[in-house]
Amino acid sequence: MDLVLIAGIAMALAFAFTNGFQDAANAIATLVATRAARPLAAIAMASVANLLGPLLVGAAVANTVAKVVSVDTEIAVAVIGAGLSGAVAWNTITWYRGIPASASHALVGGLVGAAVVAAGLDAVAWGPVVDGRLGGVFGILIGIFLATILGFGASWVLERVVLRYVGRASTAAGRPVRRAQWVTSAWLAFSHGANDASKAVGVIAAMLVAGGYIDDVGDTGFVVIIGCSLALTVGTALGGWRIVTTIGRRIYPIHSLDGLVSQVSSASVIFGASVGGLPVSTTQVVASSVVGIGAGRRRWRHVSWGVVREIGVTWLTTMPAAAILAVLALPLWRLLAGV
Repeated sequence: MDLVLIAGIAMALAFAFTNGFQDAANAIATLVATRAARPLAAIAMASVANLLGPLLVGAAVANTVAKVVSVDTEIAVAVIGAGLSGAVAWNTITWYRGIPASASHALVGGLVGAAVVAAGLDAVAWGPVVDGRLGGVFGILIGIFLATILGFGASWVLERVVLRYVGRASTAAGRPVRRAQWVTSAWLAFSHGANDASKAVGVIAAMLVAGGYIDDVGDTGFVVIIGCSLALTVGTALGGWRIVTTIGRRIYPIHSLDGLVSQVSSASVIFGASVGGLPVSTTQVVASSVVGIGAGRRRWRHVSWGVVREIGVTWLTTMPAAAILAVLALPLWRLLAGV
């Protein structure tokens, strides 16, 4: 196996790792923030659920990601490696600042930036429809936007229903709600694993196809899926707490019942996207669902709009920033590949 391919696979696992301390932390953010579970127990649960997600849901998201760029075989691994480098760098920068960013945006931005510089605009599948469904750059962006809106809307509606039929008195509901949070948080982690681990699987599959090791993305081995899932889990365990704090406490002060609403809303949206093969941002869905809770309670002034604005600016700058970082990394990858 070529040295550049080994480096590319390592970078894909690094992307899954940084995705773990960015997006994966959101799966347990409200569970930990509402004190329904201790951090280590929440991580253990999320680890198993993250692993099962891509194994049981399939490779639909991996297929979509693998088709974002199409370049000559001889430079494919260098382009994908540079794109991953840009995404990893941006994920790390935003994590250090404690700002939830979209790993999906970062990955797409990095891949597009590297591909355009290396092979021109025609090397990118712009979409928005690829093979009869949402895909390509614009298709993925539309999906991410719709998922964010749905996360907010579903959370707002469900919060209003809960307040109407359960009442405000149960805001800090006890053991039954906290037990239910375990179930909904596991579902959210499962859905996240199906979506986000598959992104890393997709880029590894694209590199293996380019290297002639497999014929199709669907031929990706069990070992690759396990490796990406484990990298995702380790990232959550080692670095996720900065993002947990932002999502679970800084945007809006949520309680147990609020956490349950956020988890159900977010998991429903992300699971649907995963089954449909559309990569979405767990960060944006969960963050928008937390804002939806504040809106549902008609407590707009309790939402930390400064934090929301900071997150929004980060989302808007993620794609161009990751693209620039990928372009800067491209010469090194081309040198490594000898092209």
